[in-house]
Amino acid sequence: MRSRPMANTETLEVIPRQWKVIQTVREKFTCRACEKISQPPAPFHAIPRGWAGPQLIAMVAFDKYGLHQPLNRQSERIAREGIDLSLSTLADLIGHARVALSPIHALIERHVLEAARLHGDDTTVPLLARGGTKTARLWTYVRDDRPFAGGAPPAALYYFSTDRRMEHPSRHLAGWTGILQADAYGGYNGVYSAQHKPSPVLSALCWSHARRKFFELADIKGTARKGKKVAEEISPIALEAVTRFDAIFDAEREITGLSAEARHELRQQRVAPMVNDLHDWMRAERARMSKHNPVAKAINYMLEEKGRWEAFTRFLDDGRLCLTNNAAERALRGVALGRKSWLFAGSERGGDRAAFMYTLIMTAKMNDIDPQSWMANVLATLPDMPVSRVHELLPWNWKARYMAQAA
Repeated sequence: MRSRPMANTETLEVIPRQWKVIQTVREKFTCRACEKISQPPAPFHAIPRGWAGPQLIAMVAFDKYGLHQPLNRQSERIAREGIDLSLSTLADLIGHARVALSPIHALIERHVLEAARLHGDDTTVPLLARGGTKTARLWTYVRDDRPFAGGAPPAALYYFSTDRRMEHPSRHLAGWTGILQADAYGGYNGVYSAQHKPSPVLSALCWSHARRKFFELADIKGTARKGKKVAEEISPIALEAVTRFDAIFDAEREITGLSAEARHELRQQRVAPMVNDLHDWMRAERARMSKHNPVAKAINYMLEEKGRWEAFTRFLDDGRLCLTNNAAERALRGVALGRKSWLFAGSERGGDRAAFMYTLIMTAKMNDIDPQSWMANVLATLPDMPVSRVHELLPWNWKARYMAQAA
């Protein structure tokens, strides 16, 4: 009788997580000669009184801001596992975590604002107010030099505000100068003005925003699905514009990751002629249209205001610049998904905490590390680390050290 290979059956199973209380016993010793009492020092804790460990703090923070699980749902799930942690207790835990992690946040903020080029954008956040909610804002500024093979680690910085007034970007970027890649929102005009110190910020506008206006006129079915009023038929001029835009986008994809010098050279050879042709074509088409034509309005978005076309074409002369502001939009995607789950920010302080935590979590993600593991390790290490070495816990430095230890 011949033996046959055995058949293996694999079943995926889960082991419920365990909770434990860690007791630190510090024994006292008495010297018989001098009768002095000595005792080992108490361990450092991530938060005052140390009732919550770093793993627990990181889990609660990441579940709320990384996985969009409101604290009331977390409290209910933890209670089903036999642990009583009220909503207010978990909220206090987030507050303590913000204080404990503030040195890391300050270093990330400084790193982002040291960049010569930033992506900027904002999104709405419902804020609880008397009688309902009002529309607040979450702003982001992203430093990402990977498209031109820059050596600086990527990072994202968030701020919260109760409205969208111009004073907020001006305050966020006070003392900063460089090139800001953003949409054409007029609230950034304060940093573009001659009064901005140390010098005016240069504007580089987003081609994805410009293309979207033509695409909506060419994508009748998609626009109708969103419940918006649409034209009766597809505009051939809008369709032609989208085709021209796509050719520019295709050429840009091929140079992503090259050096700034190489990107500039290839843009002058390939992209600049297409951009100039698009400009001449749009001017010629607009001259034949009524000013009330939706396509004319899409063209005017790029051409009408003084300096607008210069801002759109600034990328041709600087290899560091991107064609789009998609880096900032990606940084806000999690917020757009999360607000459907947690519905609103409970207070202005809650909005500030959200911006703080999003800064840490998104920066960790951009550096390809697990935000929860990183925050837990930082919370455990930071209390006993000298100030001169805190920078070692930044995501990109932490990742290098962690990989070296693993090797």
